[in-house]
Amino acid sequence: MFCFPPLLSSSTLLKTLLLLAALSVHYTGGSASTPTAPPKIGKGYRLISVAESPDGGLVGHLQVKQKNNIYGPDIPLLQLYVKHETDGRLRVHITDAEKQRWEIPYNLLPRDQPPTLKQTIPSKSRNDPITVSEYSNSELIFSYTTDPFGFAVKRKSNGQTLFNSTSDPSDPFSNLVFKDQYIEISTKLPKDASLYGLGENTQPHGIKLYPNDPYTLYTTDISAINLNADLYGSHPVYMDLRNVGGDVNAHAVLLLNSNGMDVVYRETSLTYKVIGGVLDFYFFSGPTPLAVVDQYTEFVGRPAPMPYWSLGFHQCRWGYHNLSVVEDVVESYKKAKIPLDVIWTDDDHMDGHKDFTLNPKNYPRPKLLAFLDKIHKRGMKYIVIIDPGIGVNSSYGVYQRGLANDVFIKYHGKPFLAQVWPGAVNFPDYLNPKTVSWWADEVKRFHELVPVDGLWIDMNEPSNFCNGLCTLPVGRICPNGTGPGWICCLDCKNITSTKWDDPPYKINASGLQVPVGFKTIATSATHYNGILEYDAHSLYGFSQSVATHKALQGLQGKRPFILSRSTFVGSGKYAAHWTGDNKGTWNDLKYSISTMLNFGIFGVPMVGSDICGFYPAPTEELCNRWIELGAFYPFSRDHANFYSPRQELYQWKSVAVSARNALGMRYKLLPYLYTLAYEAHISGAPIARPLFFSFPNFTRSYGLSTQFLLGKSLMVSPVLDKAKTKVHALFAPGTWYSLFDMTQAIVVKEGHYRALDAPLHVINVHLYQNTILPMQQGGLISKEARMTPFSLVVTFPLGASDGEAKGNLYLDDDELPEMKLGNGYSTYVDFYATVSKGKVKVWSGVQESKFALEKGWFVEKVTVLGLNGIGGALEVEVDGIAAVDTSTVEFTATEHKFPERLEEDVYDEMKKSMMLEVRGLKLPIGNKFTMSWSMGIKG
Repeated sequence: MFCFPPLLSSSTLLKTLLLLAALSVHYTGGSASTPTAPPKIGKGYRLISVAESPDGGLVGHLQVKQKNNIYGPDIPLLQLYVKHETDGRLRVHITDAEKQRWEIPYNLLPRDQPPTLKQTIPSKSRNDPITVSEYSNSELIFSYTTDPFGFAVKRKSNGQTLFNSTSDPSDPFSNLVFKDQYIEISTKLPKDASLYGLGENTQPHGIKLYPNDPYTLYTTDISAINLNADLYGSHPVYMDLRNVGGDVNAHAVLLLNSNGMDVVYRETSLTYKVIGGVLDFYFFSGPTPLAVVDQYTEFVGRPAPMPYWSLGFHQCRWGYHNLSVVEDVVESYKKAKIPLDVIWTDDDHMDGHKDFTLNPKNYPRPKLLAFLDKIHKRGMKYIVIIDPGIGVNSSYGVYQRGLANDVFIKYHGKPFLAQVWPGAVNFPDYLNPKTVSWWADEVKRFHELVPVDGLWIDMNEPSNFCNGLCTLPVGRICPNGTGPGWICCLDCKNITSTKWDDPPYKINASGLQVPVGFKTIATSATHYNGILEYDAHSLYGFSQSVATHKALQGLQGKRPFILSRSTFVGSGKYAAHWTGDNKGTWNDLKYSISTMLNFGIFGVPMVGSDICGFYPAPTEELCNRWIELGAFYPFSRDHANFYSPRQELYQWKSVAVSARNALGMRYKLLPYLYTLAYEAHISGAPIARPLFFSFPNFTRSYGLSTQFLLGKSLMVSPVLDKAKTKVHALFAPGTWYSLFDMTQAIVVKEGHYRALDAPLHVINVHLYQNTILPMQQGGLISKEARMTPFSLVVTFPLGASDGEAKGNLYLDDDELPEMKLGNGYSTYVDFYATVSKGKVKVWSGVQESKFALEKGWFVEKVTVLGLNGIGGALEVEVDGIAAVDTSTVEFTATEHKFPERLEEDVYDEMKKSMMLEVRGLKLPIGNKFTMSWSMGIKG
């Protein structure tokens, strides 16, 4: 749902918008100038003891060297804990040695706890120098210096330093600073490192982190149009990709801390400035980008299993005023022959914007149930929005039950009063176990009222239209319906009397250094067990996702689908994400790719942006280009603002054509996308990923933010600029085949850009060599598309006389909560192909065949690309038994075409390469099969 950028007061909306616009402009163009390094704080700490911990790690104590009061007094004694938790994961934990400090609850994000704090200074203080020591496992080496204390993490295989916190006199950063509300630590970096991550923000320079851009992490409800500002999620993790003389290695660094922070990236260093909590670092050794994400999601939680239908197309709008409008939208998509799986409503279905209610006039329950019965029979789904703010209303059962169960966040013992869409609200405290139970009960009650198929949790940064401590005067109607719903109408006063509301260090909140409690819950408010909002603020959306996931799983034992705006480390285990309130501009179209790719690194692979832009009205041309791109987002949804004109894909004839083309291909690719969702669930592998994931040695791809891969080998190259009918696409070395016209091949010996035709209705999608791609025939609903015959596309290097290709396919009952093999309701197939000595062979290996056989799925066509000859006599075996009748099988050969002339030295060799189609097959997916034929060389 729409929410304006933060408001300084109800009378200064315009001023704030202008400030934020100025901020956006400031960071859009050119190189940022290098800021002057701030003065160093203190002298750091010295290591006074170190010993082996009972669990095989290291425990040490650090003593401050010289006290100062910049940002508050130093914590005099710290505890250091170091542990190699796995071969690829190292933990370094630093906290107050004498007093328990805030940490992310261990039951919210499960992990091992460090040793119990020592309550006194070690009995034998050591002032004499301790020799530099190393603590290693098979992948990583931890080493330390003692005075001043610093630590380094190195890669064992090549000795490369991944992290080094020791400050030399010439370094632009301090040694370790550790105060109650200010913690600073830095690392040196090689100048040519490529860093990715540290979100959520909209990065105008692309996916690579850009030196001297601001990176502030603090969950905030400001529109995604604001560049280089802290947005809806907090992900304090970065991936570091280094190429040293062709030796390419990737690693990641996570600082597991929920407090607000600024991260200052200069070309040769990176500095964390955190306003609370502890230093809890996790280092992931990689060494490949995929291995990094595998290790990261193994720790924070594997991405949630997604239902098959969630990979279909979704339509939403804030402003579907009544059910008849929604019914018309569904029928209009069907009439236009544009695929649609899921219809959504924003808060239009609610009674007075109140969660878990229905508007009896505009969405009467009997008519809504009849509508849902109709679309459910077709295989379609329905999702509604839920905001966290619960309306304060004596006749509202949800609120009254919440009060009775004491579930709301408190301020001085009373529920904290805020304002969101219903008016005055209280916020549930999802860190409280009672709240989780109450929430599950409310979800259950609502599902009995309306059998929705998923929940969309929005405004959960959390967003508040007011500031400070507020009251609702008796008799005041708030909002009164005469102005915008986001203008504060409570009586409020600022809270600056506590160090939690006015901390000594001001993070760059909202890109304007606004107070940390600005337009959200007051940071001195309290959660369960006295937890401060100051500490837990950025966990709010994450904790709501956990509670909502638990509630939905408990309904009917089905696989949940949750879409959350606010996210944190580990959110991908429970929810998908969309990138929030974007604009219908060409720049926002571009930005969506970088944000999507970042969330794949964050372990939230089911992600996408509002197609055609949330507001204002997009142009027809822009909407054409956006659906061409958005059809290949992992999460593909058109969503628009209340105040924008209607922008469903059938509203323009030209957009409908582009939608049928692009979404038509998406629906043919659903088995591939679903297999990628399975791989994401078991290994964290992003569905959409940067090119360097597959081509780590291809340095030109390191900053590429205008193209991306789906899986390992399917490349999407959209048009991102106005009035363009060509796209300049970067190709890695090898052979690439156009997915929309498989006779077209692009061969590059050295990776470089190629100009591709891209008229209005065309998006370029290319498949890389050595791949086997499973596809189906498509349809208007995923349920129908899923039951069509399969085809396999096999790609060899163009003209290769010897080659191999591989692919895979995962199938299951997507209603089941788990996405796994071994339950009798899933099948996994590996596909293989070779060309050698004039013979082509394609075969499969099957795990858990029962499910696929019961569904009757079969392969009807195999298309082989890049051959240098046509087909001869075909031999087919199914489960080792030769097929007797192959009379219905047809071979069709077509010469490949080349959009650009091949290099002279390969042209003659490859100009007669063939695309060979083998039709009329009926190979059961659930059975192992082998098919082979000899090639007759075409003269």
